Parts: sequence; structure tokens; C-alpha cells
Amino acid sequence: MRPATSSTASWLAAAAAVMVVSGGLVAAQSAPDGENGRYSMTPIPEGVLRLDTRTGTVSTCTKNGAGWACYAVPDERTALDAEIGRLQAEVERLKGQLAAGPTVSGKIDEALPKSDPLKKAEPKVAEGERKIEIPLPSDQDVDRVMSFLEKAWRRLIEMANRVQKDVSGKI
Repeated sequence: MRPATSSTASWLAAAAAVMVVSGGLVAAQSAPDGENGRYSMTPIPEGVLRLDTRTGTVSTCTKNGAGWACYAVPDERTALDAEIGRLQAEVERLKGQLAAGPTVSGKIDEALPKSDPLKKAEPKVAEGERKIEIPLPSDQDVDRVMSFLEKAWRRLIEMANRVQKDVSGKI
């Protein structure tokens, strides 16, 4: 048998004190038949784990300078249920807002300003006929396309000249 350390001795003393106190409570409370009392105690390294058999709450009981103190252990299930309830209420509120109609404020269904470069010209319908007129590209658009084609043609010719020089130098 090994000698008891101070933490082991204090734990044993705490367990004995809890047993004496709980034994006194059980005797004073007169437990119903088939039950061991309201609280179920289980020793843990920090002290005692207490289960309230009526409410289901779990507490950790530890000995401090002033005596024994029990603190409720946070219940994850309660927190999860509360969060689920909050989210369900928010979903219902948002469904109500959607059912009430659009709540968008500001400008909607207005034409873009004429200075907008991204605006496409709308095809014009001639009066009395069902023909669609497609707007022609502007001079600026034609100049850009011509400039691109001219650069591409020059690069192609330069590439062909380089290939011809490389091939003629190897023969």
C-alpha cells in the first residue's frame, strides 16, 4: 500500500464529507421506495459529480476554502435546442417578409443613363412593320477592328519571314 498524498487525502476527505452530508440528507428526506434519493453522486478527480434525478441537471462539486460548492455543468443539448429555436423563428420571419412582397428600396425598373457605355442599343421597330433594325457599329468600333486586324496581319507576315529565314539557313 502506498502512502496517501495530500491531494488523495483531501479527495478522500471530500468524498467522506459528501457521503456524510448526502447520507444525512437521505435520512432526513425519506427517499421514496425504489429510488436512492434525489441526488446520485459519482467521484471524479476534481471532486464529485452530482446528478439531480428529478430535474436531470448535472453539477460538479468541489471543495474550496469556504467548504463545498456545486456548480451546474453547461448542458449542450439546451444550448443546441435554443439555437435551433432561434433559427426556426428567423426562418419564419424571413418567410413572412417574402410573402409580404418586395422590400427592395431604391431605384428599380429604370432605364440606364445614356452615358452608360455598357448599355446596348435596343433594336428599333419600324412603324407599321414588324421589322427589327440592327444598329450598325460606330466608326470608332470599325477603327478598333481594323487596327487589330492590321497588327495581326503584320505579326503573321513577320512570323512567316522568320520561319523562312530559319529554314533557308538550315538547308
